[in-house]
Amino acid sequence: MTRRGCAPPSTIGSPYTVDEARKIATDLLRDIRDDGDPRAAKAQARDGLTVADVCEWYLEQAGKGAVLGRRGERIKASTLAMDRTRINAHVLPLIGRRKVENLTLDDIEKFQTDIAAGKTAKQRNGRGGVATGGTGAASRSVGMLGTIFEHAKRKKLVKGNPAVGVKQYADGRQRRFLALDEIVTLGAAIRDAEAAGEGGTGLAGIRCLLMTGLRRIEALALPRARVDGRAHYIRFEDTKSGAQLSPIGAHAVKMLKNLPRRDGCPWAFPAERGDGHFVGLPKVLKRVCRRAGLDGVTVHALHHSFAATAAEMGFSELTIAGLLGQTIASVTDRYADVPDRALVSAADAVAARIAAALDSWEEGAEVVEFRGRG
Repeated sequence: MTRRGCAPPSTIGSPYTVDEARKIATDLLRDIRDDGDPRAAKAQARDGLTVADVCEWYLEQAGKGAVLGRRGERIKASTLAMDRTRINAHVLPLIGRRKVENLTLDDIEKFQTDIAAGKTAKQRNGRGGVATGGTGAASRSVGMLGTIFEHAKRKKLVKGNPAVGVKQYADGRQRRFLALDEIVTLGAAIRDAEAAGEGGTGLAGIRCLLMTGLRRIEALALPRARVDGRAHYIRFEDTKSGAQLSPIGAHAVKMLKNLPRRDGCPWAFPAERGDGHFVGLPKVLKRVCRRAGLDGVTVHALHHSFAATAAEMGFSELTIAGLLGQTIASVTDRYADVPDRALVSAADAVAARIAAALDSWEEGAEVVEFRGRG
């Protein structure tokens, strides 16, 4: 059945917008009310939706707060921005015009394979290198698409979720961390870099991430006013887990307190030029690791090194999750408003152990075994 005077939806050359899909559905319903079955009209309107239609619907509804995340909270703007980037970069070029009702599991797995093979990879503008592609991008794009289809299925926009059961690639995330002896080596390289005139802000950033377990942007974009040196915590208003307090150890507090200040600058790690915060940590870390002879160490590996040290000290997974601010409801909900003394104590012990390793050559200190309980 078609709209009076119009070509069937399948002959339209480009994917529908949400408004166009809605108009098609409205016209079909009006036609059927006159001389047909309204249930058939609804089914035909639903079955005509393309992947592009459903993705646009998701971005629109999630942006208004009508589609919620896993914890029943509004999906963050930063998450939607990443979703939109993946949709534009991978989904639309590969399967955007496909009807959702016709997609199979094999189609979704081919979609993943094509991304991994670089079919949607593009050069970075003015920076060199490839901005998209690889198994990590492929796996995360499939996961996002499955979530979008599930939302659409729950709202009865589509019949089913063709991504259910797909075998995703490993996410490709960083697994490297520094063992304690490598932290000792890195500490010596940091002192060598300081003696050679390396800027202190970047080196302090390396120490901060190691001693706190903060993510790069959490540390570098940290306003000094958010640090409570007396209670030993940092207040974050907007993290991956929402608003929360992050406990930090005494050695980390001391390091942050002793950072040079710039008049009128709110950042703990100010940029070398301009009013923003420092951003050049990856380059500094690369130079320091070259001095130290350490391979495969990224900024995110510093975050993992804090967790690995805590695990080696015997702290429980739940305690480590609390230290890192991971999205475990029983942890993040509990520590969102009041700093937990047990977590502060754990953060203090882990920071002290890492600080001792970083400074062991300078102070002649021995890094001893420690077994905590979390």
